[in-house]
Amino acid sequence: MTRSSTLKEIAQKLNVSVSTVSRAVNNKEYVKEETRERVLKALEEYNYVPNEVARSLKKQSTRTIGVVVPDICETLFGTIIKGIDQVVSPHGYSIIVADTNESRKNEQKYLELLYQKRIDALVLATVDLNGRKVLQYLNSKIPVVFIDNIPKLKVPIESVTIDNAKASEIAVEYLIRHGHHRIAAIVGSIQETTGYERVAGYKRALAGHGIPVDDNLIRYGNYKENDGYLCMRELLDNRFQTSFTSVYIMSEMMTFGAIKAIRQYGLRIPEDLSLVGFDVHDKAGLVHPSITTIREPEAMIGTRTGELLLERLACMEAGQVCGRKNERILVEPYLEIGQSVWDVI
Repeated sequence: MTRSSTLKEIAQKLNVSVSTVSRAVNNKEYVKEETRERVLKALEEYNYVPNEVARSLKKQSTRTIGVVVPDICETLFGTIIKGIDQVVSPHGYSIIVADTNESRKNEQKYLELLYQKRIDALVLATVDLNGRKVLQYLNSKIPVVFIDNIPKLKVPIESVTIDNAKASEIAVEYLIRHGHHRIAAIVGSIQETTGYERVAGYKRALAGHGIPVDDNLIRYGNYKENDGYLCMRELLDNRFQTSFTSVYIMSEMMTFGAIKAIRQYGLRIPEDLSLVGFDVHDKAGLVHPSITTIREPEAMIGTRTGELLLERLACMEAGQVCGRKNERILVEPYLEIGQSVWDVI
């Protein structure tokens, strides 16, 4: 690959000043049209690439936003990222995405790397509830918006999430309306707000109908497909001691793992076991039967996050004092009805 030339080198080749080349590159006035054409032709000929690092140091802005998520393979995060990009891109901002693979160590590494790259703002779906690494962003007045999971910090933070407890209440209420009182649950990590709030909503819905919570029917995973598979196997292995007619699974990947286990045991959905998943996507309609699932309005989360970022960035560009608010924007979850729940006879 041919090395790109600098403005200084191009100026020397054309026998003009660097400032003249710079004005031509940035389409400024006071450059003869003939000179501008010579410069533009030379830029192409000598493979000129603008030095964005130098520009960012001069302008104190890289026009980039970092987005750190635990699993880019989940449709949830992909759609949110797309929603953010559609809002911020028309304003000249680009997105850098990092996937932590549910690892605190990876999250800390990427947060440090993005900080060194002088990103203008950060969107974070954290797996580190302590949030120590993100404090350097908050202390540096860099706008930060949390999605999905919220850390425990003693400073004001802003977030855009669904009401996770309400989501679980919707799921459990639906199963109860279909006659299910023995409802098993596969939960994500309760060290994270998503897991804690979803299991709290599950228990609250049961209590609201006078149904006692049976801890033997609750299994905890870490949002991965294999966690759902192993948790479902444990529940099925104990089903003769602790019976249940339905299961509520609190993440997409764990739902797919649980379905795999159910089928390996020779059971049918919903004839033998009713099932409600969480944010399960199947646009191609390949999963049979179709899964009744809680859905997050991912595009709306992305849009609201992008809008919030632009508000904070515009405030900073205007040189105003932009105080952070301890604000949590909640968007409404909803139930998408499939064919995975039958009435208890």
